[in-house]
Amino acid sequence: MKQKYVDNRSIQYAKERLRILLISAHEQTRDDLANALDQLGMNHQLFWISQSELALTRAHDVFPHIIFVDDALNGASVGRLVELLIANIPAAAVLVLVEPQNTATAMTSVLAGARGFLLKPLQVSELSTTLHQVMKKPGAIHIDIAGEQRKEGQIIVFCAPKGGTGRTTLALNTAISLYQLTGESVALVDADYAAPALDVALNLQHEQDITALLPRLSQLDEDVINSVLAHHVSGVQVLLAPPPEALESPISLPQVQMVLAKLKKMFTWVIVDLGLPMDETAFAFLDGADRIVLNVLPEMVGLRNTRLMLDQLLRRGYAEERIWVVLNRTTMKGGVSASDIEKRLQIQIAHRIPDDQALVTYSVNRGVPLVLSHRNSVLAKAFYKFAVRIQSEMGRDEIMSGQAENTNIFHRILRKRSKEKHAL
Repeated sequence: MKQKYVDNRSIQYAKERLRILLISAHEQTRDDLANALDQLGMNHQLFWISQSELALTRAHDVFPHIIFVDDALNGASVGRLVELLIANIPAAAVLVLVEPQNTATAMTSVLAGARGFLLKPLQVSELSTTLHQVMKKPGAIHIDIAGEQRKEGQIIVFCAPKGGTGRTTLALNTAISLYQLTGESVALVDADYAAPALDVALNLQHEQDITALLPRLSQLDEDVINSVLAHHVSGVQVLLAPPPEALESPISLPQVQMVLAKLKKMFTWVIVDLGLPMDETAFAFLDGADRIVLNVLPEMVGLRNTRLMLDQLLRRGYAEERIWVVLNRTTMKGGVSASDIEKRLQIQIAHRIPDDQALVTYSVNRGVPLVLSHRNSVLAKAFYKFAVRIQSEMGRDEIMSGQAENTNIFHRILRKRSKEKHAL
């Protein structure tokens, strides 16, 4: 059995997955790098491109944190490729893999701007040391924080095992309640690409959506994002989803990560209304979540599907304490009791929303959230109470306490897992 490399520097894992691009003509080099990264126990995703002439295009697609350039490029200039990558992907750290006899290539690459080089065959201990050294160098990859007091926001993803659970209503009314409660900035993201609904539920006449950001990710800044966001009268900013027929291909995991990373810097709260199916795009949002709100109805079929979804989330490694189950329409006649639901799901219900389907339908049809139109209703008070809990358990004090040691992406990613994934 292959042994996992133990690094005594005890740098812990991060929530964010490290994106690594390898440029090499040899498949064996890809396998060697993959094995070494696996032995380090890193939370990563490895991309490989064998044709150096396509490397820049692939790098723009992936937005890698680290780029490994192999000296085996079928005659292409390693130094020239390094220069090209650094000029076009300045946020990435470029490292070169060379044969022992090709130290001249290594030195040329470093002079061209590479952060360092590794000799082949790749050694796990040397890879670990090099990554730590890159981390400590001036200009190393890091989470950009403008000033010591600039703190990243929190991402809360609302999901459900099927449609019709009231997920969107819960997400948007919670988002508005958070803004009313805290006065802090709130972004609401429509991530239901199969059946987007926030534009209708909020009566937004806005032509821009997330697809307007995708071609500009390498130059993504606050001005670009603000030009795409829809500004709702409640004070919440909304990133809409495109019509399903307008999305030519699924939004990729790196694209989601780039957008979420920027939103976290701009907003105190990022609320995501996540649709189905649970594909790579959906898990990209869930991977970035500080809390996952799983919406469930008090009905047997819904409970069965919720249990399956919980199993899926736990198998993927999401900690149970990050998952909040919210019971919607809890007072529905003939519904399964809350105590039975907790027994069947084997998880405690975090919050309960009473049943008033007529008011919800009226609110959605008018395009006016009920926390604005019927703020004294039992439903609005339940949404506001949920926002209070979120603020209480995930407020700014919690955000500020954990940021000092997490400003560098390597410090956040090259960490050992604090506990094993759940196994059901």
